Amino acid sequence: MLLYFIRHGETEWNTAGKLQGESDIPLNEKGKMLAKLTGEALKDVLFDTLILSPFIRTIQTAEFILRGRKIPTYRDNRIREIEWGEWDGMTADELDVAGYRETYNLFYTDPFQFPGAPGGETVRQVCDRGKAFLEDITGRPENAQKRILIVTHGCAVRGILNHLYDNPADFWQGDVPPNCSLNLVHVGEGGIRLLEKDKIFYDPDLVENH
Repeated sequence: MLLYFIRHGETEWNTAGKLQGESDIPLNEKGKMLAKLTGEALKDVLFDTLILSPFIRTIQTAEFILRGRKIPTYRDNRIREIEWGEWDGMTADELDVAGYRETYNLFYTDPFQFPGAPGGETVRQVCDRGKAFLEDITGRPENAQKRILIVTHGCAVRGILNHLYDNPADFWQGDVPPNCSLNLVHVGEGGIRLLEKDKIFYDPDLVENH
């Protein structure tokens, strides 16, 4: 089994620095371009199944990657982005004005101590549902020989793969996964292995990481 985890392409909220969880924001033009370049790079991969988070930014990204190919498709809430609750759509500056700067900073500096936004989720909750998703998908015998495309989000990718990293305590593994980056997981007799981490198929100077 090969699992191709792709973060969605760039959106206007990414470029504006807005927290983007449940809000359903489409790809911007650069996001579409990155998804097209990723699809071109993966054009020879014969995906058997598509699983995606139920938001327009992941749906559009998957469409560009598949390039018109039709395969069985499933939406799964377990791989949605972290829920930002009352902070959804806010910028760091707005959170600072509202008195939340110190709490928000924990999301990046000490994620497992981040208490969650009001009405939102913690990083640990994202890891728990991500791990449940991965164990479910990899535990199904019918998936044993499949190549599965999974289109999701930055924090969600880190949560899903957290327990596979050499140092799970380092949640971000250096940074947020870039838009349209690939994390490739192999599942076989030797267990589960991460083969590629945050691989991109475009010039990194094209975008800033969001």
